[in-house]
Amino acid sequence: MTFELTKEYVGHVEELIAKKDAVSIRSEIESLFTADITGLLYELETEDAKYLISQLDIETGAEILADMDPHRRKEFLKAFSSEEISRFVNLFDSDDAVDLLNEQPIRVREEVIALLEDREQARFILDLLHYDEDVAGGLMQKELVKANVNWTVNECIEELRKQAEDVGKVYAVYVIDDAGKLLGLLSLKKIVLAHKNTLIESLYDKDVIFVETYRPAEEVAELMQRYDLDALPVVNVQGKLLGRITIDDVIDVITDQASSDTLAMAGITGDVEEDDTIWQQTKARLPWLLVGMTGGILAAKFISFFEGDLKIIPAMAAFIPIIGSTGGNVGIQTSSIILQSLADKTGLDTTVGQRLIRMLAVAFINGLIISCIVFGFNLLIGNEMQLALVVSTALMSVVFLASFMGTITPILLEKIGINPAVASGPFITTANDLIGYGVYFGLAHLLLNL
Repeated sequence: MTFELTKEYVGHVEELIAKKDAVSIRSEIESLFTADITGLLYELETEDAKYLISQLDIETGAEILADMDPHRRKEFLKAFSSEEISRFVNLFDSDDAVDLLNEQPIRVREEVIALLEDREQARFILDLLHYDEDVAGGLMQKELVKANVNWTVNECIEELRKQAEDVGKVYAVYVIDDAGKLLGLLSLKKIVLAHKNTLIESLYDKDVIFVETYRPAEEVAELMQRYDLDALPVVNVQGKLLGRITIDDVIDVITDQASSDTLAMAGITGDVEEDDTIWQQTKARLPWLLVGMTGGILAAKFISFFEGDLKIIPAMAAFIPIIGSTGGNVGIQTSSIILQSLADKTGLDTTVGQRLIRMLAVAFINGLIISCIVFGFNLLIGNEMQLALVVSTALMSVVFLASFMGTITPILLEKIGINPAVASGPFITTANDLIGYGVYFGLAHLLLNL
């Protein structure tokens, strides 16, 4: 049965915490998944949340902290001492430990590392701390299972038993030479089926996909998506095996990138969340709102130039919203498809010309259907043939121009190093409004002799 977090349930837990009824609290939460407990912690005051997590076994508490939202975790851990934090970090994978420690003040970070009981874990953390979080080195964990190419299967199994104690998930055994250089990987299936005296050298797969420590996180995510990998080994520039990146860390990268692009497409700059301060949210939204407002002012001023035309044929005014909304919608649809293709690096590169031809072909079909519908509507409500022709032709032109803008703008922005997702928001909409109105009134002058 799916757990549902309700206000009533939160209130009940708060009452138990106020009474310090530890037995009842454990009874309430023992059947919950860690993700459900995390959601409950988010709803509690910091001190109540700290008391609740203190009633859990240390392994569950560590799992919850490792998966917590970084912003919330940073605030939550302010209520913990360095010694309390170190007890949880002792059970973390090295990459998760580094993520948590990077959120802490330098003093707390150094105290926690000094207090760690597992000194190998402390060494792993120190090795990882100097990598930026947005490169492969910052994503990798040091815990993995490796075997020397000169070992037998029996020696490999014995070592596997020792190493696997500190590794959460074992996807494969990485094969190295005497200098620690990555040579390939060995599947668990081959180890199980092989004779115990068989040499690893004759079993391992030399065709291994790996990544260097300095590669960007986006490139790592792309590699793991393309080749459907559960884990990706990380090497230094000399090819020495340093660690591995697991799929759960890449999912975080993909999710963060998708979230960033979604916000950018909506005209929100920076990394902003619902629980951020009012000022942070204002700063993130205001720039593109100002762009939209400026565009609206320009569009209003542009329309005012044709005030005389609207007085001659007032019916033209009724179709201004259609021109603007159609251009904006077509532009956003087109740029969204282009953004998707730009983000997908797994296929063959498509030239700008090929993209334009494809988009304009789609624009022709869509524009023709829309224009015919509007043309028929004008005749049905009794408007003159000339006005129906102007509106229909303008719509056809707007669909073409908006498709062109939606295609070319993201491509150009990517070429000059700007996030192309920003092109799908107010910029495209505003530009298409101005172009659409220009085409509409321009055609009216030509075809209606205004």
